[in-house]
Amino acid sequence: MTTKAIKPTLTNPLDPPEKVEFNIPGEISRATGGYEEAMKEGWDLIQRPIRSVAIDQIEKQHSKRRMTVWERIRVLTDKEPNVLFQNWGRNLDGASLVTGILNIRGRDVACYGHDFTVRAGSMDATNGSKLARLFRLAGEKGIPLIGMNDSAGAYVPAGVGGLDGYAEAFTALRKISGVVPSIMCMFGFNAGGGSYLPRQGSFVIQPADTFFGLTGPGVVKSVLGEDITPEDLGGPKVHGASGVADLTTIDELAALRQAVRLLAYLPDNNSVSAPYQETSDPLDRKTWEINTLLKKAFNSPTGFNTPFDVSIIIQQVCDYGDYFEIQPGRAREVVTAFGRLGGHVVGFVANNSAVGSGQIDCDTALKIARFVRFCNIYNIPIIFMEDTTGFLPGREQETRGIVQAGRSMLDAIVDVRTPRILLILRNAFGGAYASYNNYPTGADLVLALPTTRLAVMGPAGKEFVYKDELRKIRAAVAEHVKKGVQQRTSAGMDGDQAKKDAEKEAAEWLKQQEAVLNRRYEKELMNPKEGLALGSISALVMPTDLRKVLGENIQFLMRHYRPCPMTGPQREFH
Repeated sequence: MTTKAIKPTLTNPLDPPEKVEFNIPGEISRATGGYEEAMKEGWDLIQRPIRSVAIDQIEKQHSKRRMTVWERIRVLTDKEPNVLFQNWGRNLDGASLVTGILNIRGRDVACYGHDFTVRAGSMDATNGSKLARLFRLAGEKGIPLIGMNDSAGAYVPAGVGGLDGYAEAFTALRKISGVVPSIMCMFGFNAGGGSYLPRQGSFVIQPADTFFGLTGPGVVKSVLGEDITPEDLGGPKVHGASGVADLTTIDELAALRQAVRLLAYLPDNNSVSAPYQETSDPLDRKTWEINTLLKKAFNSPTGFNTPFDVSIIIQQVCDYGDYFEIQPGRAREVVTAFGRLGGHVVGFVANNSAVGSGQIDCDTALKIARFVRFCNIYNIPIIFMEDTTGFLPGREQETRGIVQAGRSMLDAIVDVRTPRILLILRNAFGGAYASYNNYPTGADLVLALPTTRLAVMGPAGKEFVYKDELRKIRAAVAEHVKKGVQQRTSAGMDGDQAKKDAEKEAAEWLKQQEAVLNRRYEKELMNPKEGLALGSISALVMPTDLRKVLGENIQFLMRHYRPCPMTGPQREFH
């Protein structure tokens, strides 16, 4: 028995060797010459990027649960890719990056991917030129972009050439930002320029067991003396919570499939609308589930203060309940998502009372601003669903800059030019209402449910509306305590105990009186009546009619909207 180790191979030894002929089928050829030799050399060059990589390198990639760039392309499309710029220089310059045009579900999509089996996917000057050329091509032809990033960074032996390559790619990608949408998938271990480049894209998708960041754990250890794992420094949990990554997935396959699914909601460029998709889901379908949700929530012991998950409402409104949430792991007080309503792609921005009463903090405001700006650039109508008690107060928020973050949200909403509707679900208080797509900030239509509580302030507003009555009630507390003490001491109760009991009884009485004023405040002021009377609300909608009313109005607004690039002055803050 031989003791020689068997080297595994990816080829089937029983397959007949592939033979490529360069003659016309049926042609009887004489002696071959220079032409056939040139054809053979050309064929070898075409196949070289795929076939010349050592099997060991492919196996090493697979052992890390990663695909090769060619396998990733096959996940994105079953059509043959149109590979561009097949550079394979004497020193492998340009070989570690693949660029091409893919046909994904009938759409042309520019695509690039680092080939980690060659130079660890590192960047040199030739790669930078290839990337820049691809980005410019995408912008000129108006087609979306998908990037598959799996790179060790700049190629060190290339010296400054690798840095120049990144700089050229940075510049070209920035030039097409806002012209065509881009989706960036993060694979492997990316640092420095390998992180900055993809984050210039519209959306970043990061699977598990990957890293990207300014520097790796080794640099952090040497500079700061801090031991930290790649997962805790720049893994999907970190970036998913901060918003650096818009989506996180369990593996590469899921990331690529999410990219294809997300692409279906995006337009080719800023001059057209997102793809319209016919639906057999009736637009007048009754949304009974929304009625059931609100009924159970508001008839519970906590009444109109009961939280509920707003994503259920989005699901019921969308065609067949299908929607695509963006940044689901960040700032859960708001849900931002793409969906289809009557075939049209719509962006949803909805306060989520199931988390923190739907209050708007720094992260929430920036999440809203980012999503709204994208929809505005790419001609996507927006439906705002409001249910918030306001901006989150406190020292931490002020320290983090809630004023600037809130301003960013308001600026993004004021600048919207696409069709937009506001639906008030329940709470719409104070500054949150004033900055959340109402008529004065440019809404095309404002609708409300009968459960709407529109007011300058929440229940605390009774302190200002009924201040005289409250002053009298609170002034009477001392008299209640005095009478209570007298009654108890005359009945033979100990003096200290009589005082404690009397104070407790007076506190309960005060609580009851304030509750009466709370209910009175809610009935008189926390309702949609004044908003309807002033024209701040156009109409009330029953929960069961939400899909019909929203869908018909989106169709009307889109019939009269002409998609085009944004124009006008560039604002100082964005």
